[in-house]
Amino acid sequence: MPELPEIALFARDMQKELVGRTISGIEVLQPKCLNVPQETFVEALTGAQWLDVTYRGKWLRVETSRGWLLLNLGMGGEILLTSRDHLPEKYRLVFDLDNDTCLAINFWWFGYAHYARPGELDDHKMTAKLGPNALDVTADDLRAMLQGRRGRIKSFLLNQSRLAGIGNVYVQAPLFKAGIHPLRPINTLSDDEIAGLWGAIQDTLRESMAHGGSGWELNLYGQKGRWDESFLRVGYREGQPCPACGTSVEKIKTGSTSSYICPQCQPLDAA
Repeated sequence: MPELPEIALFARDMQKELVGRTISGIEVLQPKCLNVPQETFVEALTGAQWLDVTYRGKWLRVETSRGWLLLNLGMGGEILLTSRDHLPEKYRLVFDLDNDTCLAINFWWFGYAHYARPGELDDHKMTAKLGPNALDVTADDLRAMLQGRRGRIKSFLLNQSRLAGIGNVYVQAPLFKAGIHPLRPINTLSDDEIAGLWGAIQDTLRESMAHGGSGWELNLYGQKGRWDESFLRVGYREGQPCPACGTSVEKIKTGSTSSYICPQCQPLDAA
């Protein structure tokens, strides 16, 4: 599943390649990904010019001359800049552009291609409820967000209404780097631990972006990122030695997700 680094890179590359282009046609093969009737979606955006591309968490926000195109890849998928002669084997949507290129979008399981009319972006419920982008949050911001909370720290970090962009892949390394067990109650974290966690989040997300995003995802040009197993520390390395102390990495259940921890470096009872 693409998370903040991949989505931020999509936004950067789409800004470079698509702003100023006009949508000359739209093909929809999966209408259930839309939030409006297919005819409305196609009529609203055909002929629209791309004005700006930004992101919020795991959502891409495309401002056009006729309103907003909002994209979310859900559990995974691709957004590829290509041509009609080189379409991928699977795709759900195609936006034809005025320079004989097209944007082909695929969703593996589910995803969203939503439309918001001009001036109505704030009325789009799925994006309006998102918290700030994780990269935009300062250490003081994070400390204030956590003040007075008693839930588990991993649950907070994955809650997109609190902090947008971090999923179960990119949450693993920051918790390990900060020496924090994912099930630690928030109210047991010291100011130093919160500062360390903030720094680890920033380092991990920026590290991935510097390497082109995850090695399991494709970018706008169909290329894999270079942030791969060598950067995971303990994530998805059950039974392997911890890179810091050599203790065997454990896989534990944390609510509806799994976590990978070093029981020595990330003790649950640290306080």
